[in-house]
Amino acid sequence: MNTPVDIHPARVLRKVRGRATSDGAGVKLTRVIGGPDLPDLDPFLLLDEFGTDRAEDYLAGFPEHPHRGFETVTYMLDGRMRHRDNQGNEGLLTPGSVQWMTAGRGLVHSEMPEQESGRMRGFQLWVNLPAREKMTAPKYQEFAPERIPTASPGPGVGIKVIAGRVGDVEGPISQPATDPVYLDIALDAGKAWDYVLPEGHNAFVYAFEGALTVGEGEDARALETHEMGVLGGGSGLSLRAGNQPARAILVAGRPLREPVVRHGPFVMNSKQEIMQAFVDFQEGRF
Repeated sequence: MNTPVDIHPARVLRKVRGRATSDGAGVKLTRVIGGPDLPDLDPFLLLDEFGTDRAEDYLAGFPEHPHRGFETVTYMLDGRMRHRDNQGNEGLLTPGSVQWMTAGRGLVHSEMPEQESGRMRGFQLWVNLPAREKMTAPKYQEFAPERIPTASPGPGVGIKVIAGRVGDVEGPISQPATDPVYLDIALDAGKAWDYVLPEGHNAFVYAFEGALTVGEGEDARALETHEMGVLGGGSGLSLRAGNQPARAILVAGRPLREPVVRHGPFVMNSKQEIMQAFVDFQEGRF
């Protein structure tokens, strides 16, 4: 590990393989965080990976549905998704684009495929909001692929920096409450990369193409395609691809350490706040 001696190496504390499920109007996806194996990883509430060449798996999309109290992060790898909400906002997510939506006090939105064939692939991550920000006005941070900078820290290593920093390259997403890191990492076969995670953050690596090794020496553990490694033990992270190129997302965030009460599309701090969210939604206050 090419990091200072006072930085302890991070290692995989546990591995999680996502479970097949469906959401919206029947869109097939793999749930990695938010299921029985890993209900949450403060401040992350859910991670879904969607990826299929079969139009029938995604055409029904995600018709209108409400959210309150957290943020949704959609990262498109392939395909086109049209977003609309009841505030009059609308946008098109294309391959490589990112939408970081702060639902705050509430909105009703839809996410519908704008294609009838071809590959649809990407991730949706839910990030909790602290109690003081749960009732803020909804807002968006939406970036086309050309606005996502890429770092090249070494030969055969390419990193799309969505949030956080890699060397002098800083991602466009800003969220002071959780100070997130969100990186899309591509490693050529046999290539390695070292990174220092923010101190005190919860973090995970999810391999979605190829396989890679996390850590070095006796603590090294392999992640196969569609496996997540929950990280811990230190902030010095070492990743190495196997005999084939590998691609993974690395996500980290400052834990909020607050009570989490969730019911469907609402995430608050108490049952009373959840009940109020239902009342407000039913009475058209979103």
